[in-house]
Amino acid sequence: MAVNENHASEPLTNKRQLVEHLEAGCKPRDRWRIGTEHEKFAYQLEDGRPLAYEGERGIRTILEGLTRFGWTPVLENGNPIALSDETGCSITLEPAGQLELSGAPLKSVHQTCGEVDRHLEQVKTVAKEAQVGFLGLGYQPKWPLSSLPWMPKARYAIMRRYMPTKGALGLHMMQATCTVQVNLDFASEADMVRMFRVSLALQPIATALFANSPFKEGRPNGYLSYRSHIWTDTDPDRTGMLPFVFEDGFGFERYVDYALDVPMYFVHRGDRYIDVAGQSFRDFMAGRLHDLPGELPVMADFEDHLTTIFTEVRMKRFLEMRGTDGGPWNRLCALPALWVGLLYDETSCQAAWDLVRDWTPEEHANLRRDVPRLALKTAFREKSVADIALRMLEIAHDGLNSRNIDDGTGQNETKFLNPLFQIAESGLTPAEDLLAAYNGRWHGSVDPVFHEYAY
Repeated sequence: MAVNENHASEPLTNKRQLVEHLEAGCKPRDRWRIGTEHEKFAYQLEDGRPLAYEGERGIRTILEGLTRFGWTPVLENGNPIALSDETGCSITLEPAGQLELSGAPLKSVHQTCGEVDRHLEQVKTVAKEAQVGFLGLGYQPKWPLSSLPWMPKARYAIMRRYMPTKGALGLHMMQATCTVQVNLDFASEADMVRMFRVSLALQPIATALFANSPFKEGRPNGYLSYRSHIWTDTDPDRTGMLPFVFEDGFGFERYVDYALDVPMYFVHRGDRYIDVAGQSFRDFMAGRLHDLPGELPVMADFEDHLTTIFTEVRMKRFLEMRGTDGGPWNRLCALPALWVGLLYDETSCQAAWDLVRDWTPEEHANLRRDVPRLALKTAFREKSVADIALRMLEIAHDGLNSRNIDDGTGQNETKFLNPLFQIAESGLTPAEDLLAAYNGRWHGSVDPVFHEYAY
């Protein structure tokens, strides 16, 4: 999904160049792939304390230890801040040292789940030597922001300054959250529009199924997905449900119009990140950035800018489903299965669109507001979100059955939906399981989560 080298250095002077960039993401179905990303908290085994960057048990040590498995360090000012390999896979750092796997584009959920398995085995090998652990939750369960470290990445310093000017919870988003997401392809603009609308409408339902962040600073926080709630008070300029996606005429150009006016964070030049926070990409294309007067962007600048849009579904030259809390291994595989089943089969995608096509803007907004607190128990018309979740899972199951990609032992990709069916059928989210343990066998302490729910 890289930019055509012949055009990468051309100055961007008109909107059509950006529209064509997104259009170039269209590809025939036989070239559709699945990319998964997941984040996890790293901590010291004895007390659950987050890891600093430096030190014998620091994040740097973890990254350097992983190089034995063939990973190549990516340096910033001499510091390893990411790893990459020849497949297109990468390991990156979130602001407080959350470790993220950004997977390669793969053909099946079996392959992407195998990728997750290999990654976790590598991470656990290095973690065992350093006496550290890794945990999949949506929000840091114990430590306050004042106890969380910052990683030495210049872009985060810019965001750290700007975030508090736009919302009360932006730094919580940066330092204390973890997510799992999946990136999927589309065949045409019409295909993208339907997939965007289906996935955006159903994103709160996925949030409910994966709700897994009920603790803050060692106590219940009043939400089942506090991570999801945090996004409602992070930065309204770049978050939310994008009502215009459901309006007539939506397409690549309308998304570009939106992106042009989302305030920027930075411009990357060589080893420098130039702070342009609050100025628009539209200004950049007119040569009106205060710190880069007269300079015009190139396509890499637009690609960087797209990564700073944090809506529930995000478009690059593919679609990113961004609505779910981090969790254990089986739910890392369940998320791509859910969205592949819904969107990669024509019949199932149409069935999913039929499910949501008459939902109103007010209903979208209400789901987005209420699901972080109530999850599957959120009311919707004469039903609940649990009822919608079951129907969504049935559609996804049909879609995966239609793909019928076998793992070699007679099982197709539907097996990865089993954890989600168990959640929907029971009506109890992962967060409610955690709360039951907190109020029961954990006797009002979150400390056991670092042992019982570690990878």
